[in-house]
Amino acid sequence: MRFNVENTYARTRGQAGGAETEEVKRVGMRQRVIDAVRAQFGRPTGLLGGAAGLLMAHRPSNRRRNSWAVSLLDVQRADRVLELGFGPGLAIRELSRVAAEGYVCGIDHSEPMLRWARRRNADGLRRGVVDLRLGSIDELPAFDAPFDKILAVNTVLFWGEPVARLAELRLLLRPGGLIAVAHQPRGPGATDETSAVKGREIAAVLDRAGFSEVRLETLRLKPAVVCALGVNGAGT
Repeated sequence: MRFNVENTYARTRGQAGGAETEEVKRVGMRQRVIDAVRAQFGRPTGLLGGAAGLLMAHRPSNRRRNSWAVSLLDVQRADRVLELGFGPGLAIRELSRVAAEGYVCGIDHSEPMLRWARRRNADGLRRGVVDLRLGSIDELPAFDAPFDKILAVNTVLFWGEPVARLAELRLLLRPGGLIAVAHQPRGPGATDETSAVKGREIAAVLDRAGFSEVRLETLRLKPAVVCALGVNGAGT
């Protein structure tokens, strides 16, 4: 009887251990999928990149976030505006409608996003107002004139050496030009406090990069969107 009890106990432990192993495998697989999907929002590629672009383009909160960030820049009709990481081109389209006699340039390192944005901004491209380029914040092209405004929405998280990158962007702004760096945290556990902390970090980085009159604005979504704004005080 003792032998049978011990065998039964061993089998039960083995089955439990096997179930735990399978659960660990499932959790690990789920986390790998989540990580792969999140990576697509930093640098969309392939089929998953297309799906990420579709989500970014049609999620209502993304549309509100981009419209709000554009409004903070107070873009004028003849302004020259640069956006870093334009994604599916929502803000580019809004900017080109306001700067109808200006120049709106976008740089993004994702080919799927470039295709999405070109379709969405076909009219602006035809009019010569919009210029969309495949490129990186790490290797900015030369421009023939300074910009009046610069926009970056949910991209600073993916920049290496953000102080250096923002200092380079400041050199692309005319004296008195304005930059807006917006961020809305995504993923499990993201809260308004997460947004507030990140906003303060971005504002501090802008200050270290040489911008003046740095301020923070907040849009009450779930979670909140923060936008740090700074002025290129050079020559003023």
